[in-house]
Amino acid sequence: MNKFYKKVLITGGTGTLGKELTKQLLNSDKYIKKIYIYSRDEYKQSEMKKEFKNHPKLSFFIGDIRDKDRLYRAFNEIDYVIHTAAQKHVPSCEYNPFEAVKTNVLGSANIIDAAIDRKVKKVLAISTDKAVNPINLYGCTKACMEKMFIDGNNYSGDNETIFSIVRYGNVIGSRGSVIPFFKKIAKEGGKFPLTDNEMTRFWTTVDNAAKFVLDSLEIMEGQEIFIPKLPTLKISDLIKAIKEDAEIKIVGLRKGEKIHETLISKEESKYFLDMNNYFILTQNAPISKFQPFEYTSKNNDNYLSIEEMRKLL
Repeated sequence: MNKFYKKVLITGGTGTLGKELTKQLLNSDKYIKKIYIYSRDEYKQSEMKKEFKNHPKLSFFIGDIRDKDRLYRAFNEIDYVIHTAAQKHVPSCEYNPFEAVKTNVLGSANIIDAAIDRKVKKVLAISTDKAVNPINLYGCTKACMEKMFIDGNNYSGDNETIFSIVRYGNVIGSRGSVIPFFKKIAKEGGKFPLTDNEMTRFWTTVDNAAKFVLDSLEIMEGQEIFIPKLPTLKISDLIKAIKEDAEIKIVGLRKGEKIHETLISKEESKYFLDMNNYFILTQNAPISKFQPFEYTSKNNDNYLSIEEMRKLL
């Protein structure tokens, strides 16, 4: 990052990723002047203050991204915004679609407006593989958010605010992760519910996810979607990693659920740059001469073994 004293604001900063971002920023970048945690849960903020021992570089804003006036106040003199706030639980979004749209779409629009008007230098939003060819409402709202953030670069004008996106898969141990649920079954006994024996997901650890976000924040120039190259985890193998003699019950697809996830669609693949450990999708990339491809959790070359999963767990 450029060596000036930066003020960084993290929306949804009391979440799993927000706390890890905070830890890495405090530990590794002496040029951070202040980190602002913007979230709507005062209890989680209170617990986070204790966890970070009231660190002098850490401040907290109670607020909702649906509240544009509050964002305008919070973004005053902020250099960088990392936007992690979202309604993420797929069944909850399916059951409460209007609420998901208000937060994930309209709330993101508020962030774009406030960032431009307050002259924030960089805004990086966190997306998901579920935004690619979405079949559930959560994925649809994230797909909308991605389009809005990319197009936000066309509206900043002389303010020179730039917007980019990080898109990745499941984070081990994050809110909504299946791992705590499976561990509970292993402890209490019972059958493990499984959608399909072939089901796969992209997986990463929270520390790797946070590092990738901060690295992307440093190099972003606006309009990019940064995509890490992630390992695939087969859910049936995950169950065996948690309990070797597990009994599995196939329950079928839930509403809005896929067997495999996609990080790059065939349509997007003509605009990709391969950067060894990650991809960049950008309309500024020369159209690829390679055959169109899909980067899915099924066709991934990197599958985690059961032993590798046990080490991560």
